Amino acid sequence: MDIGAILLLLALLLGIGLYLAAPLMNNRARRDREESQETSSLMAERDRVVNSLQELDFDFKLGKIPEEDYPIQRAELLQKGAGILKKLDALTPASPFGPDAEARLEKAAAHDPDSAPAKDEPLSDDKIESMLAARRKTRASKSAGFCPRCGKPVQITDQFCPACGKGLQ
Repeated sequence: MDIGAILLLLALLLGIGLYLAAPLMNNRARRDREESQETSSLMAERDRVVNSLQELDFDFKLGKIPEEDYPIQRAELLQKGAGILKKLDALTPASPFGPDAEARLEKAAAHDPDSAPAKDEPLSDDKIESMLAARRKTRASKSAGFCPRCGKPVQITDQFCPACGKGLQ
């Protein structure tokens, strides 16, 4: 064998060796990925508990849940959420939040304005009618006509028909 073949064989063996050793040297990336997946699943579970707390509060305000069951269910959800937050704190110790997990959970549950019931005072019919008239007025001014191909209504801001995709400009 000449020297070129030997060098080519050595280069090939070195490449194969590096390829086979790469997973062994890359344990840190795998560990980080596993921690990331665990953190992600804990955050998803935390979101589910917060949503459950918000739904429980909303249902209690509507009268769907009896007064004797509400504190028990709420305490169970708070305990579950606090445990999840403690696990999250253990995984990510440099958290910008305070140390009290239950207070954080309470704050998150009370923060969502969409789940809160509307005001107790009903709106008058005149107020509702004026709101509807204003809404219709703004919606009517946005219409640009109809698509020349399919006949579906299009808005002023549309560059393409939302139904068939034909260019409008």
